[in-house]
Amino acid sequence: MRRVVFWSSFPFVLPQALRLRRTAPRFVAAAGPVTGSVAGKRSVRLIAIGDSIIAGVGARSLDLALVGQTASILSQSLGVGVEWQAIGSIGATSAKIAQQLVPKLPDRAVDFIVLSTGVNDLTSLMTLGRWRTSLDTLLAALHRHSPGAIVAVAGIPPLHGFPLLPQPLRAVFGMRGRSFDAVGRRVVAAHDHAVYVPLEFTPGPDKFSPDGFHPSEASYADFGAAVAAAFVGRAGRPGPAGGA
Repeated sequence: MRRVVFWSSFPFVLPQALRLRRTAPRFVAAAGPVTGSVAGKRSVRLIAIGDSIIAGVGARSLDLALVGQTASILSQSLGVGVEWQAIGSIGATSAKIAQQLVPKLPDRAVDFIVLSTGVNDLTSLMTLGRWRTSLDTLLAALHRHSPGAIVAVAGIPPLHGFPLLPQPLRAVFGMRGRSFDAVGRRVVAAHDHAVYVPLEFTPGPDKFSPDGFHPSEASYADFGAAVAAAFVGRAGRPGPAGGA
């Protein structure tokens, strides 16, 4: 039913979408190096790969964005050091991540992978069937690279509350986001090595960076805590699969 409502509503909000594409602020990736570490007696390896969330848009530096926050909390939770790397591209769809970013993964296998994708697929009007296939393909590629890694997949955020999006476009994209999220959950559930991390929060001004679309640094901290908890819940206290 949501699919029918979305496609029947979209022609009426298309002018808003085109205007927003022309006038939206330019997004800038977080400053600083794309690699880092949290000290510990032994280390596990963490890769974050995906869209602007992985690029750290909305944060001053990547250690304050999702990858750095996840690494810090994961280190505290497991009592280990964490070597991390971010491979992010602003505006990347799941297909671009598979085709252009996965080949940039390090040669050596890693222990934990954070994947953020889906919003750009949604805004580029990908069908639910293509989204299902594309996410499945991407998860398989990450598993081939690091067979022992746990992959935490970020859920689709509540687009119905994003300040940058005007109404009724906000409501239409919010509805579509719920459909994408439901498909994503089912795809991830079919992969034993993956865990879904839902992005369920009450949208408010403090949750967003000044662009009204990306997380604030406080939200990145909350998000990182949720991802780290998902890793720990799935892994317990594992020995590293690919680290030293």
